[in-house]
Amino acid sequence: MTVPALTREQLETLVEAGLAAPSVHNMQPWRFRTAAGSRVLRVYADPERTLPVADPRGRTLHMSVGAALFNVRVAAAHLGLDTEVRLLPDPDDPMLAAEVEVTGPAPTRTPYGRDLFPAIRERRSSRLPYTNRDVPETALGELMEAAAAEGAVLLPLEEDGMRRVMDLTDEAERRNSSDPARREEVRHWLRREGDDARDGLPAAALGPVDAEAHVPMRNFTGTPVAPAVPPARFEPLPGLATLSTVGDTPADWLRAGQALERVLLVATLHGLRASLLHQAMEWQDLRWALRDPEGGPAHVQMVLRVGYGPPGPATPRRPVPEVLEVEDRAAR
Repeated sequence: MTVPALTREQLETLVEAGLAAPSVHNMQPWRFRTAAGSRVLRVYADPERTLPVADPRGRTLHMSVGAALFNVRVAAAHLGLDTEVRLLPDPDDPMLAAEVEVTGPAPTRTPYGRDLFPAIRERRSSRLPYTNRDVPETALGELMEAAAAEGAVLLPLEEDGMRRVMDLTDEAERRNSSDPARREEVRHWLRREGDDARDGLPAAALGPVDAEAHVPMRNFTGTPVAPAVPPARFEPLPGLATLSTVGDTPADWLRAGQALERVLLVATLHGLRASLLHQAMEWQDLRWALRDPEGGPAHVQMVLRVGYGPPGPATPRRPVPEVLEVEDRAAR
């Protein structure tokens, strides 16, 4: 059977979905490339959109690209396309994160157990206070299954684990606040009110700090462009979970990013809000200490805060033409 090439409309749908993925500080560190008349969309990491101080190995970079890759997969299924994904297909080009090849019509439009496509646009990080309402066990189970389907482990934490992770996050926040290089790196991705921004974090998305210091949210107010946001009362004990993989290579980071986005989309369909507590991931000793002492040699890739609360504001996105390159086959 001859499989038709991707149309321009299909490409735009796939890339728009990828653009909606989360990334630390909304850096959007991805690019997309294809050739005219091709069935393959190549997904690249953008080396110019990195955190060299906080993320020298590129772990965050690859996780962000992995999240975009998962959205591309979901959009392809929504279009009725079956795809084959090849991670890091070219050893000579480490920035080529993945190739997504259309192999024919999809056998089902719900290969992920439910239609996740509507959640792509609805998903937003919420750094606002949540309520004290517990997340049902059935919903937590679905989130855990979503992570496992992508090769990762989502571990909802009990109270002692929550307090340990919050202490480590709080320590990381103190270190970050006292490090000029890290403060400047964050400042680079903050956007002033009224900016015509296509990336980064606008003031409305920063959120408050916890007035009672229960939840160690990232404090942006020490940077020159961030406004003074009044503190707010957060939930006394947030619902936290760690996302881990057995390995800690670029391929594992890409898988973790796909797992993270799958979890976030399923959470969105359950009416849950989520934010990422990334501070401790930026210090190798603290990241290692995030591990469950009884869980074996896993590598924590992200800490999620999940619960019920108000939606977060939308953050800007770059337009498709800025990130998608369609090569002319004749010019290759």
